[in-house]
Amino acid sequence: MNPQPEKITIIEGPPPTFEALSQEWLLGLAEGAIPYRTALTRLRTFNGPALVERCYRAWKNRRPAFLEYSSAEGQVDRVLILAARHLELEEGQALWLWVRLPLEAEPQMDWGEDSSDTEDPTGSDS
Repeated sequence: MNPQPEKITIIEGPPPTFEALSQEWLLGLAEGAIPYRTALTRLRTFNGPALVERCYRAWKNRRPAFLEYSSAEGQVDRVLILAARHLELEEGQALWLWVRLPLEAEPQMDWGEDSSDTEDPTGSDS
């Protein structure tokens, strides 16, 4: 019997934008039997801590966590969540999700309106 996966669903708004990443610490997240690309998506949320907690609970119980959303074509897509972080920003709460994309999926480069957003998402100084 397979355990039921956890999912975070985007219920309104456009599909998420995935940013290609090349940081060394991400190489371990991309390992697997099928080649994948690791990407980051940044989402606004009303309850970031609870969403991160749902991911942590799933992982602790050896269950996968997925981000589910409607694609630009209107079909339901989902990607595996590899890591999650909640942030408090001036604009409100944000949820950063590192996800696993199939190699054929081309991440969209979205640098946002403010190119000064260079905070290291790992929280490290290096």
